[in-house]
Amino acid sequence: MSSEREASLAAADGLSVVGAAIAYRLHDVGYSIDLDRALNLLAESAPERIRPVRGEGQALQIANPPVTVLLGTEVLLVSGDAHDADISARIFDFGVISLRVRVRAPNAQSWASFTTFGRSLEDHAGINAIFAHHLQLLTTRIRGAVERPSIADVHEDYTVFRLTRVTLADGAVLTAEALSLLDVVPLLLNETRPLSVEAKRELLPHRFSYYSDDLAILTWDNALVVEPGEHDTDLQYILEFANAQLLELRYYDAVLDAELPRVYDAIEQARARRALFPGRRFAGLLAKLQAQVADSTELVERVENALKVTDDVYLARVYSASLELFRGKAWRAGIDRKLAILRDTYAMLNDEAQAARSETLEIAIVVLIVGEMVMAFLRG
Repeated sequence: MSSEREASLAAADGLSVVGAAIAYRLHDVGYSIDLDRALNLLAESAPERIRPVRGEGQALQIANPPVTVLLGTEVLLVSGDAHDADISARIFDFGVISLRVRVRAPNAQSWASFTTFGRSLEDHAGINAIFAHHLQLLTTRIRGAVERPSIADVHEDYTVFRLTRVTLADGAVLTAEALSLLDVVPLLLNETRPLSVEAKRELLPHRFSYYSDDLAILTWDNALVVEPGEHDTDLQYILEFANAQLLELRYYDAVLDAELPRVYDAIEQARARRALFPGRRFAGLLAKLQAQVADSTELVERVENALKVTDDVYLARVYSASLELFRGKAWRAGIDRKLAILRDTYAMLNDEAQAARSETLEIAIVVLIVGEMVMAFLRG
């Protein structure tokens, strides 16, 4: 079959697809998680420490592989039809839990039908209820492994539309070149009107293919992954890892945003407070600032070093592109800027405290000298 015919059929709707939608919701549940302890607490659910298994995965170094655990199956209604929803989770040592709900599309269907199915799962009330229920259950089970447990208000959502088979009417499997011509705009961008060539190029620039029959297209909040190997989930693993890192950067950016006004208020209160030793007015605030900067710096460094790229191969390229797409550098720059403000504030207050101590010491010395002079005068 000619590539031209494949391309024309791929662009049309004469396709049969088999696949599923995997909805992710990621939460920050504490400062850090002891994964060995979590493994023991989840032992009855057969947790695993999984790494990428494809050859390209060797280009990725994961210092502390996350724990993956199956949480069960529930029935989910999608457009009036009942579907089995497989629930699982992945637990990261830097304090993130990623909950996943995998819903298989009904049998083989047309591309248009799969698009409708996928869009119907966006912000699905049933999936949101499943996430809330299992987040509570899982955090209760692993509470003993979580340092400073607390579920943050900020969370991250992501959806992967995973296809394991895309065929033409005669059963021929589409090539990567033909797959790239699929009209993914309604599915990934939720746009019903045709987009211009320029808009498609700007909104869907991240496309990857390794073998002749696979494809990955990434966007900010979802991705299309065509991978014939049912159990090959390495690319999803990488996207999930990048989302977990994004969540932590967003979370600590929000923490620092909230902390700066509190610091300014605390400085004004400390300065207005009368103290016997003025140099000690900022002692508590300085200790708090030092702890905040140390905690934030340590956690952000741990997040960024959780996964390292050692070579520019397929999975590494996908990971780098996802971090670029999620604006990881911009989030990190914002955090660094706010940490710099806290460090400068610490230095300023410390200098002010040192100046107050020096002034107090100078006054004490003058008082002692005057006292000695008075005593000498009286003795004379």
